[in-house]
Amino acid sequence: MLQPGKPLKQRPQYVIEKVIGEGGFGITYKARHQDLNFPVVIKTPNSRLCRDVNYPRFVEGFRKEGRTLAKISQNHHPNIVRIIDFFEEDNLPCLVMDFVKGENLYHLIQDKGSLSEKFAIDYIKQIADALSLCHENRIIHRDAHPGNMILRENSNTVILIDFGLAGNVNSQSINQAANLAFAPWEQMLETEKSASIDVYTLAASLFYLLTGDTPTPCLARKMLNNDFIEPKRINSKISDRLNQAIIKGLELEPKNRPQSMKEWVALFPSLNSENNGNDAELKSAVGMDYTKLQNYLKAGNWKEADAETVRVMLAVVKREQEGWLDVASIDNFPCKDLRTIDQLWVKYSDGCFGFSVQKKIYQGLGGTRKYDKKIWETFGDKVGWRKGSNWLYYKDITFDKKAPEGHLPAEVLFDYRAFSSLSSLASRLVNCNI
Repeated sequence: MLQPGKPLKQRPQYVIEKVIGEGGFGITYKARHQDLNFPVVIKTPNSRLCRDVNYPRFVEGFRKEGRTLAKISQNHHPNIVRIIDFFEEDNLPCLVMDFVKGENLYHLIQDKGSLSEKFAIDYIKQIADALSLCHENRIIHRDAHPGNMILRENSNTVILIDFGLAGNVNSQSINQAANLAFAPWEQMLETEKSASIDVYTLAASLFYLLTGDTPTPCLARKMLNNDFIEPKRINSKISDRLNQAIIKGLELEPKNRPQSMKEWVALFPSLNSENNGNDAELKSAVGMDYTKLQNYLKAGNWKEADAETVRVMLAVVKREQEGWLDVASIDNFPCKDLRTIDQLWVKYSDGCFGFSVQKKIYQGLGGTRKYDKKIWETFGDKVGWRKGSNWLYYKDITFDKKAPEGHLPAEVLFDYRAFSSLSSLASRLVNCNI
């Protein structure tokens, strides 16, 4: 084990503070970067298993998966913990990650009770998107339960941590009985590496977020023929569509589940379905009429909706003559109007477009009000405003729901002042709690 209070030999800038998690294969430490004075997490294989005949294979799996995770981390996914460093200390491979300040969702539900459907879907969709990227890189998480999902402090961003490297199951975040309730039976087979393992675990997590209870363990269902209790029987407020999506994700046999995160999430109701299909309430602090914007979005006329967004925003702050939003006008934009515009985009794009979607991506990349050329370019790549190393012209924007997440709205941000507009807009969204 790495010793608390001592600088590491290979990376003396790191000092171990304490053990924060230990499973069958790995140990997780909180450490501090002395030079920069910020906390990090260091994960290593469990040295007590060194006499195990399979230990060299476990360690090699740790190294291989650590390298792959580091590669994924370069994509700056906002819902995956960032990998900082990878090295060996006394023949122990060490993976260094960001320390995410916040509370895991398991403890959050234990403390405050179940979530509304809107928040539960939002959190699970964030993790599903992160897992999709893992699956594209042939990584099955195997442990995507609420104890490994951190709600970042002062935000609605959920970060997936503890990737169960080389099959490790960290049982510190949740009790052992609950841990079993989140795992499909085939996970015990070392040869099984299907994405449907993570579909099951995430469906069980959604069950827990909505009910405060865990589903009937699959082994009890398979070996003892115990009945499966639908989540809606525990929480009658769950919509029929979401209830069925959870049931499908928790199918006992892997072949009967959705085979990808995208396929499973497609079963969800719309993120903004609390109006039961009715039009959204068009609130404004200045008497602005948003009916035309709503009609364009409802019809899927994305280009017209983008132009209408610019028109109403300029009218709200009385900058029609200038034709663009300066920082001061964004900083003072009425929260009620900003929320209406964003909710319309999010509602009619099924969560694909909207200022809040762009904010989540931008902040997930580490973006702040301070200009950072690399973050700004990475954001452009992520939302599809850049191709190769070149920024697109506005005429080349894709006005289609198949465009990348966060691609629209675009025109309000699409000029040489775009970075200051986006950073100010992100800050305003935070201040308005959007």
